[in-house]
Amino acid sequence: MKSSVIVFPGSNCDRDIAVALEKMQFKNTMIWHKETVLPKSDLIVIPGGFSYGDYLRSGAIAGKSKIIDEVIKAANSGCLILGICNGFQILTETGLLRGTLLRNKNLKFINKDVRIRVMNNDTKFSNKYKKDQILKINIAHNEGNFFTDRKHLEELKKDELIAFKYCDEKGNINEESNPNGSIDNIAGIFNSKKNILGMMPHPERMIDEVISNKDGLNLFSSLIN
Repeated sequence: MKSSVIVFPGSNCDRDIAVALEKMQFKNTMIWHKETVLPKSDLIVIPGGFSYGDYLRSGAIAGKSKIIDEVIKAANSGCLILGICNGFQILTETGLLRGTLLRNKNLKFINKDVRIRVMNNDTKFSNKYKKDQILKINIAHNEGNFFTDRKHLEELKKDELIAFKYCDEKGNINEESNPNGSIDNIAGIFNSKKNILGMMPHPERMIDEVISNKDGLNLFSSLIN
């Protein structure tokens, strides 16, 4: 499979995601945000980081970059799109995903490993996981508090568009296991066609037992599968 990683000023996880993709035998290309043409790609990744220093609002400036028009065209044609952390924020800014990411409930930056539960494993992003599998994944964000209106939340539930939820070690989903205040403990969502995934946790940081664990690896093996 061919992948493209979009790089913005301030991106700091672009190399991490490139390492993860190349480990899983993706043929990857790094794309600078000022480019106006995307190479033919099976997967486009918008990585984590702090694009443009999070000025104005997280992802707001990056969402207006030249390359984004091509990303939107690719998404609408069915290309797989993965937005991680700041990438998730950018996806909501472009309208490719509904909802928004607000300041964390404690108004502080969070960097720690958390547990998330796989809510839907019947997608191209999650088919190598088991439903309700508990993963230990790192988060690092200041605006990770997912919010949307009640109607959209009900759509997410009914159409199984919630990818992951924050939980505790036993898989319990409650306020205590919610690190940032996200509505319904949501850690990641799909669009209606399930070809776009936005998530706040960083699966690319969990691909090697030596430095962390391998809980993020099956997201990439699902895609290559």
